Amino acid sequence: MSSSPDRTIEIVPGDAAIKQLFVLLHAAGELPQAMLPLARAIEAAFPAAAILIPAASDLGPEGSACREWFAHTYQSSDTEDAALTEALGPLAHWIRAAQARFGLLQSDTALAGFSQGATLALESTVRYDGLAGRILAFGGRYAELPKVPPQFATIHLLHGQADNVVPVRYVKAAQSRLTQLQGDATIDIASNVGHEMHPVLIERAIVRLQTCVPLRSWAAALGLDQAPPEGYTLH
Repeated sequence: MSSSPDRTIEIVPGDAAIKQLFVLLHAAGELPQAMLPLARAIEAAFPAAAILIPAASDLGPEGSACREWFAHTYQSSDTEDAALTEALGPLAHWIRAAQARFGLLQSDTALAGFSQGATLALESTVRYDGLAGRILAFGGRYAELPKVPPQFATIHLLHGQADNVVPVRYVKAAQSRLTQLQGDATIDIASNVGHEMHPVLIERAIVRLQTCVPLRSWAAALGLDQAPPEGYTLH
């Protein structure tokens, strides 16, 4: 593992061929080290994976070493939309460079985030669908509910029932919308868990990664129509 306080942490297998890429996005007000519990669980379950934990580019409050990905209020404002776009563009470019570096495809890539990092991961499927095959969103929410389903990503929503920062109703609304759109999504809500990367949610995320077969895979095998709902177009 290589790291520094404000740069990307990399965990890569020694001599084994790398078969998966995991990119983990920390919360606002944190550093990449906060994602190490999830990284260690992934490392144990997927020993052939490369795990990258980048640092957000924007410094937090003056005098703080912590960082944030974008300034946000969850008000679906033009300002926040621009901030998300500004954050996602360089991140998408960075992830694609990492995929090229390791010789991996979108389908070999998972993007996981906590809190603001989860919002960034979820919004990536709206603006850059096809960037990652799996999205793990811990304690986060969409800035605005999607209007079209992700065509190339399976989304795993993981949340604490007692989350008082991002109330659970938001993640339930996201799951409901994705179900309406026939998107690939799962939801796990842990009782007596607040706004945190709780071990029970990390354990559940690993189970989801190891056992879930995307609905689109079944649809393709059965020859079902995978076109988006009428009236929607893909970008």
